[in-house]
Amino acid sequence: MMLCTRGLAKDRAMMTSVNDSARGAQSLGEAEAELASRIRGEYREMPGLRLSPEQATRLWSLDRGTCALVLNQLVETGFLRRDRDGRYERTHGGY
Repeated sequence: MMLCTRGLAKDRAMMTSVNDSARGAQSLGEAEAELASRIRGEYREMPGLRLSPEQATRLWSLDRGTCALVLNQLVETGFLRRDRDGRYERTHGGY
């Protein structure tokens, strides 16, 4: 019976992690949520990546408004932060 309980706890922990990742996407539309996922992937693949809003707009071929919306949502969720020069970088604890 303990194995079943452990399995359930593990499943719950995994779902909590998935829900935490999706929490930031809840206020975004489907397209923006997909962009946020893509941007998280880029930051994970390139440690140390720091982009100005203009660079991010060009890199992902986005309009300024959409880019700002998605990047700021990633800041709110704790995945990204802005440095003193206004560039977006991954937080050390970013999920």
